Amino acid sequence: LGREQPIFSLKAHVFQIDPATKRNWIPASKHAITVSFFYDADRSVYRIISVGGTKAIINSTITPNMTFTKTSQKFGQWADSRANTVYGLGFATEQQLQQFSEQFKEFKEAARLVRDKSQEKFELLSPGLNISSPQVNTVLSEDRQSPPLLGVNGSSEDKLFRSKSADMEESTEKEQMRKMLSEGSICERNSEAELFSLQDSNTKLVAALHEANSSIDQWKKLLAEI
Repeated sequence: LGREQPIFSLKAHVFQIDPATKRNWIPASKHAITVSFFYDADRSVYRIISVGGTKAIINSTITPNMTFTKTSQKFGQWADSRANTVYGLGFATEQQLQQFSEQFKEFKEAARLVRDKSQEKFELLSPGLNISSPQVNTVLSEDRQSPPLLGVNGSSEDKLFRSKSADMEESTEKEQMRKMLSEGSICERNSEAELFSLQDSNTKLVAALHEANSSIDQWKKLLAEI
């Protein structure tokens, strides 16, 4: 159990509620076994632990919301939402039941104090979260002409932001369209230039062919003369 130390122990018959019916008790131990309150100093946590053989029959962390209820002179129970069960303890005497009940209340209160302290620390670390709603209502009532901070479909600021973002998106789309058009015209101009250069090349090629043909004709004449 690490650094956890037992604070208070008693022997009791342990029961758990039947998960099927949520009414009948199922014995978790054949005979009375030791049930102990443990305290984990590292985590400031109180737990009820009972071990039967090598198995943990009870492993219940005490929270401020838990309540130990005496249902008879020698029997008591508490619900553990984390374990999703209800534990029942049967004691040999009324005095033992009373002792267990008092210890439960004491450690439940200690758990509440630990929780409250941790909440205080959290609030000190994040003071910006402690804005009370009445102050906001006062400001709204004093200045009724100002637009409401909060609305059903989101805040006015949200709507303003949305409209601004929509405008930005629209202008961005227009800019992209202009860019595409300008790129298109550049491509068009490039195509025209390429066409002109091709035409020029064709003209030069035709001229070269004419020259070659004329050269051939001249060679033919020379050969004929010989």
